Amino acid sequence: MQQRKSKKILIYFFLLLVVGSINNLNFNSLTLRNINNININININGLDIKDKLILLKQIENFSLNNIFLISKIDLTNEIKSNPLVENYTVFKRYPSSIDINIEKTKFLAKINKNGQIFYIGSNGKFIKNDFLDNQLPYIFGNPEVIDFFYIKEIIDKSKISYSKIKNLFFFPSKRWDLELRDNTIIKLPNENTNLALKLAIDFLDDNKFIDARIKNQIILND
Repeated sequence: MQQRKSKKILIYFFLLLVVGSINNLNFNSLTLRNINNININININGLDIKDKLILLKQIENFSLNNIFLISKIDLTNEIKSNPLVENYTVFKRYPSSIDINIEKTKFLAKINKNGQIFYIGSNGKFIKNDFLDNQLPYIFGNPEVIDFFYIKEIIDKSKISYSKIKNLFFFPSKRWDLELRDNTIIKLPNENTNLALKLAIDFLDDNKFIDARIKNQIILND
């Protein structure tokens, strides 16, 4: 009799384990399925509609059905590869939203590279874009980005507003000529450029051609 009771207890205990395991499996499966079926909303701020769609296209290959599986490193690398991005932040709002806040780069100048017009951004990148701004200076020649930022910094520290620059001419010797919007030409040396520009500015009012390439000398059109 005692053996029968022991067997019944063992059978009941076994059934309890089996039923409990099945319930646990169903619960875990349901939870995982619910997580996987969550639609992830990507909110991008700081870009216009067209550029937002381009960025969304770039990140569409990520696993966007589970916020827990999205690699923040891969996502940020994709954002950084976009030439329009200057700075950014990425914030995951669990369980179903990602906010991407972008500071768009500023276009500083236009340049022709291999027959196509590119913009130089404040982020140091050459950007192919449909943006149109006839007020941006045009660069003639083939400077590196670092060469452009060198001359722009000199201009920004001078008494000439960068907005008054119409064209910039870059030469293989790494020197620059400036053309202002009133058609004044300033020829600068490749050394002591900041001092030469400072000296040339003193002759701007009455001259349309200023050659400051020779150290401590100014040659005028008259």
